[in-house]
Amino acid sequence: MLRKTTRLVSICIIASFMMVSVSLAADYTFHGASQFDENHAFTRLLRKFEQLVKLYYTGDKSIEFVMHLNSELGLEKDYFAYMNQGLSVDYAVVAPSHMSTFSKMATLLDPPMLYKNHIHWSKVLGGNALDPIKEDVLKRADVLLIGYGGGGTRQLIVNKPVQTMADVKGLPIRVMGAPIQTRMFNAFGMAPTVIAYAEVYNAIQTGVIDAAENEAAGIQQMKFYEVGPNIAMTAHSITVRPLCFSNKTFQRMPADLQTAILQAGKDAGTYGRILESSEDIQKMMQMQSEGKLKTVYFKERAALVKAAEPVIEAYFKENNASEVLKSIQNAR
Repeated sequence: MLRKTTRLVSICIIASFMMVSVSLAADYTFHGASQFDENHAFTRLLRKFEQLVKLYYTGDKSIEFVMHLNSELGLEKDYFAYMNQGLSVDYAVVAPSHMSTFSKMATLLDPPMLYKNHIHWSKVLGGNALDPIKEDVLKRADVLLIGYGGGGTRQLIVNKPVQTMADVKGLPIRVMGAPIQTRMFNAFGMAPTVIAYAEVYNAIQTGVIDAAENEAAGIQQMKFYEVGPNIAMTAHSITVRPLCFSNKTFQRMPADLQTAILQAGKDAGTYGRILESSEDIQKMMQMQSEGKLKTVYFKERAALVKAAEPVIEAYFKENNASEVLKSIQNAR
């Protein structure tokens, strides 16, 4: 009898805890994902987004954010697929190349040599030139691009010093999965191959490739300098890293919360751009001062620009986006 009474009390206690948990559950719980830790610019952008949603939303529903860090839920390509399905991940920063399975136009956001400099890049992202790309992603992937982060300047990560076009001729290099990346590095005279991001370190270390390319934050986070300590300063790309939100999740929310999310996304994107672009060169110089890498001046960047021009023009034309390219080039 005593055992039965004790068991009944235990069940009641557990049930009480469950009722309290249910009563404390938020009306809306959103799950974010990042490949990186709290210190990375992408994660900090996501944290700013969370803060701003809570600040901007004035409705009577409770909101909770849950962040999954350090690739707990996979990589950016996985996050985008989850957002398409409306499962597991509601918001994340995703490189355009990882959206290409759904929308080829997404890769038009930041191909190498598209932006003349950070001033031009900033004007484009602050305007509406990219709206047709955003609309295509929503139509084909059911994912909203609610803000634009990025701002890192991508350089070559090489296991030997390279300074000229002759030095990089035939250079085996890892590129992201979008076709424009392979075409562009072929045009540069290199030998590109698509390799998963998580496998890049080992691929250089084992001699599968001799090079990769990334911005300072990625080089630091993934410790690519350990296998490719010579950073050729080609500045071949200024990144655009959209803050994405699942449209399936978005459509389930009331209008006032939708408005807060859209405004928070836009403002968090601006915050992320300022953050990453301002920290980029500082991180590179820090790693060099610590003896982790050596920056190498690339003498023939103008030749890279010239090689890229017909590739960019052709790629935008293939995607029926020649007018988008004109809008980007003419951004004021």
